[in-house]
Amino acid sequence: QVQLVESGGGLVQAGGSLRLSCTASVSISSINAMKWYRQGPGQQRELVATLTSGGGINYGDSVKGRFTISRDNAKNTVYLQMNSLKPEDTAVYYCFARMITAWVSQDYWGQGTQVTVSS
Repeated sequence: QVQLVESGGGLVQAGGSLRLSCTASVSISSINAMKWYRQGPGQQRELVATLTSGGGINYGDSVKGRFTISRDNAKNTVYLQMNSLKPEDTAVYYCFARMITAWVSQDYWGQGTQVTVSS
């Protein structure tokens, strides 16, 4: 079982920055992929960023060039640095982890952290 705890959300003005953190209860080097999703009011959950254990990184089109995903293995933490925030970035942001062991894939979610961007 993997516990994921997000932090760092809050209220920020448009153009501002926030850094989200997701701390795992296990070594993140044992996690095959860690991702950030978000879900805005009345919207479907959207993939924001992916970081694989091999260092592969991908971003959703709406955040490319503004958001950066990174990790600190020593702290078992993945970060999402969000710059040039826009009101449309307002959402609950969720951390996600996928572990694949013995050909079994297990997915874990954090509880979410609210990000609100005011215009």
